Amino acid sequence: MNISNIHNCYGCGVCSMACGQKIISVQLNHNGFYEPTIIEQDKCIDCSACINVCSYISDGLAQNNMIIGSYAAWSKDDDIRRKCSSGGAVYEVAKELINNGYKVCGVKYNIDKNRAEHYIASTLEELTHSIGSKYIQSYTLDGFEKINKKQKYLITGTPCQIDSFRRFVQRHHCEDNFVLLDFFCHGIPSKLLWDKYIAKHLKIIGKLKNVEWRNKQWGWHDSWAIKMNGTSLSGIVDSRLSQGDLFYKLFLGDICLGKQCYDKCKYKFKQSSADIRVGDLWGNAYKDDENGVSAVVTFTKKGDRIFQMSNLMVVRHPFDIIAEGQMKQSAVRPRFLNLNYFLLRSRLGLLQFNKLVNIERKIERGLKIINL
Repeated sequence: MNISNIHNCYGCGVCSMACGQKIISVQLNHNGFYEPTIIEQDKCIDCSACINVCSYISDGLAQNNMIIGSYAAWSKDDDIRRKCSSGGAVYEVAKELINNGYKVCGVKYNIDKNRAEHYIASTLEELTHSIGSKYIQSYTLDGFEKINKKQKYLITGTPCQIDSFRRFVQRHHCEDNFVLLDFFCHGIPSKLLWDKYIAKHLKIIGKLKNVEWRNKQWGWHDSWAIKMNGTSLSGIVDSRLSQGDLFYKLFLGDICLGKQCYDKCKYKFKQSSADIRVGDLWGNAYKDDENGVSAVVTFTKKGDRIFQMSNLMVVRHPFDIIAEGQMKQSAVRPRFLNLNYFLLRSRLGLLQFNKLVNIERKIERGLKIINL
């Protein structure tokens, strides 16, 4: 038994990591989401290692976590706080662990391959590449395959990636060597959406040099902003959701998330297999703070201890305050989801795609009115 018949899964890549025969590849499917493929079926020995670590096919979580602590937190280093998407909690936890002999498997953006990808950081200089949110699905294999189970690591990722990774370390009896950190996840948009967005702006800025998904130039509460630098003389793009940015409008509007995000997400709100969960502390408690505040939830004693040791200002709050503004349920699948995928695969530009989505929404509202 293997993963050959699994499609539209979380794309976490842990099955490839677990495969002793090294015959599982992870590639983008035609809708723009990572999916495993067995590339040499005749070499499969039916060991079921890939199935055993797969969070997608399991109804429950790898670990039944209970909340130990819930906190507001921000870095004591103003420069770090300014550069990070919210309060800098992830960076400070990672820095603390690197200073104590851990490596960090985090996510960076690869300009040459135009993708987010997991990588290993062994130094604080290498860790800086992970600063900031990346709102596209990450390719995990380059990072995961470099992990040595006998060494100590902080692993960061989406809740589904972390749930599968928890299953992997449980099966190999090496949980003590790992600290697992996930985040409040909205869902992942199709990579095809990001490709169209990039194509639109490259006509203006030339070759892409740098991209930030959550620039806080206009403050933390208006930080749904993308800043890109290119090689042309006019090579800067600053685009905010509050000013109509189309990537964020379509992503946060749930137009083209993965099917798994609509139908199979079991990780919303307080459901997690991680030691630590982080996010933005939206809501009333810090509505006047424009520097950024991290929401932090600890689920294990190890996670709580490490968090408390980090270079952070910490304020304990009830969980409902910490999770205010976070999704409690999965996004609702749009009626025209498969059409959206088809349009993303087409040669339509981003503006044309957005116009058709607006028409779809009007049709969908009309169908709801007449109960169809």
